[in-house]
Amino acid sequence: MENFKFKTNINCQGCLKTVTPHLNELEDLESWDVDLENSDKILTVNLKSDFKEAVVQAVKKAGFDIERL
Repeated sequence: MENFKFKTNINCQGCLKTVTPHLNELEDLESWDVDLENSDKILTVNLKSDFKEAVVQAVKKAGFDIERL
């Protein structure tokens, strides 16, 4: 399992509620969390494989910006 971090604009509980179904549908995503206290709103994901692009696409599909760190 690998851990990756992304900068996002997911900045509130409502945003989390919006993005949750998009991230939870990813099969290779073991777990994820967004640090809402961090100014860069860091999304940390634990992936079973090198599946970073799917995470990026899922967050963008939910309507948010995402950038690999």
